[in-house]
Amino acid sequence: MTARFLTAGEALTDIVVRTDGATTEYPGGSPMNVAVALGRLGHDSRLLTRIGSDGRGAAIREHVERSHVRLTPGSIDERPTSTAAAHIQADGSAQYEFDLVWDVDPQGLPDVVDAVHTSSIAAVLAPGAATIAEVVDRYAPTATISYDPNARPALMGDAATARGIIEGIIARAHVVKSSDEDVAWLYGTDDVEDVVASWRELGPTITALTRGGDGAVGFGPAGRVEIASNPVTVADTVGAGDTFSAGILHALAERELLGAARREQLAALTAADLEAVLSTAAGLAAVTVSRPGADPPWRAELG
Repeated sequence: MTARFLTAGEALTDIVVRTDGATTEYPGGSPMNVAVALGRLGHDSRLLTRIGSDGRGAAIREHVERSHVRLTPGSIDERPTSTAAAHIQADGSAQYEFDLVWDVDPQGLPDVVDAVHTSSIAAVLAPGAATIAEVVDRYAPTATISYDPNARPALMGDAATARGIIEGIIARAHVVKSSDEDVAWLYGTDDVEDVVASWRELGPTITALTRGGDGAVGFGPAGRVEIASNPVTVADTVGAGDTFSAGILHALAERELLGAARREQLAALTAADLEAVLSTAAGLAAVTVSRPGADPPWRAELG
């Protein structure tokens, strides 16, 4: 089933610095990666963001449009496009340094969508975070709200302050996904699974925790489920979590479980269905990690 998605958040240029010192620039940003993944999977994908009218902004524009994503009308201005330097570690993971301006003009948003996704810096960093909260509140009565905290300590300040803002977005969301590393930083604990399970008490119907090579766990109306990771040769992990988030939304769309009219059905999700949803997400993320940069799969690649 094709669904209508609005993703709200940062788009920027990832400057990937590999272990040998070589650098490559890619369009990036966690929310943009989600929008691209949804567009490539055949959905109606819109992106509310802020990019410049410079060369890097043009590259982002070309990238998202090639992936069948439409920018909302207020997404381009005259300031330079933001950047994130992603330093790739020996294990394929990435550490980030940001040069980011985050405010956003929400003009021209679609009247009706099935789901809204936001993530990472967009929901926390002022002044744009206030706009993102307003967008979420605007659509919450009719759409499914999806959220990935995707912690960026270099920009989010101290964990306690970030946690308060993040839990405010979690309380507005119906679907929340996070990584074990992000939860560990936000809460200062190794009991990351207990934290993600407890988020359901704030309001979400589904919460999920990704654990890299150890697979993922999810918590839903029927309790806890666990899936294994997909065997894959890792090029790098850039965009993997974003593809996982998009994969959850894609799988819910395929089951016609998005939007306010389907909330009762979402609240009755079985353990087997939640396991299948997470398995779909993991399979899509495995494709992304098998190739350099945030390069989510296209529907035609899935067979």
